[in-house]
Amino acid sequence: MLSFSHAAIADDLEDGFTAAQKGDFATALRLWTLLAEQGNVEAELQLGQMYDLGQGVAQDYKTAVKWYTLSAEQGNARAQFYLGLMYAKGDGLTQDYKTAVKWYTLAAEQGDAYAQFYLGLMYDEGKGVAQDYLKAHMWFNIVAIDGNSEDAASNRDDLAEKMTPAQIEKAQEAATRCIKQNFKNCD
Repeated sequence: MLSFSHAAIADDLEDGFTAAQKGDFATALRLWTLLAEQGNVEAELQLGQMYDLGQGVAQDYKTAVKWYTLSAEQGNARAQFYLGLMYAKGDGLTQDYKTAVKWYTLAAEQGDAYAQFYLGLMYDEGKGVAQDYLKAHMWFNIVAIDGNSEDAASNRDDLAEKMTPAQIEKAQEAATRCIKQNFKNCD
């Protein structure tokens, strides 16, 4: 019985993806809402995105934040990243860079390249954290090493022009250490 339940949930989740890809957002909304109300982390994320982007529903940042938060609190890295974005922009809640950094960090520690990139931006610009070129360079370098973003490599290289060779070396060592530690304790 339990395996049937998991199979049914997986089927409903996939049916929601299929419906959304076809532009049938009403079906996706119905399926994902049922699952999200049962605490399904992926359905919560998908509902957050629907409300964030206004896909098949009126754009509603507060409702997006609600669903992203539920998913993020269960450890979903993508929801943590999107919730960080919501806090950074002030969409649906009061803009709070420190809280944005918190959510970006949680996602970055799970290897989310977007969160790592945005965390680099926060350190580069001193938003929610003290401006720290070494940490910014480290996060941009991690994303660039993984080949996930030309922007990360460009940002890293631009930042390097403001740093001494010793600082660059230290940032590169920190990036290597961070990767070896699976993105944990990178500070």
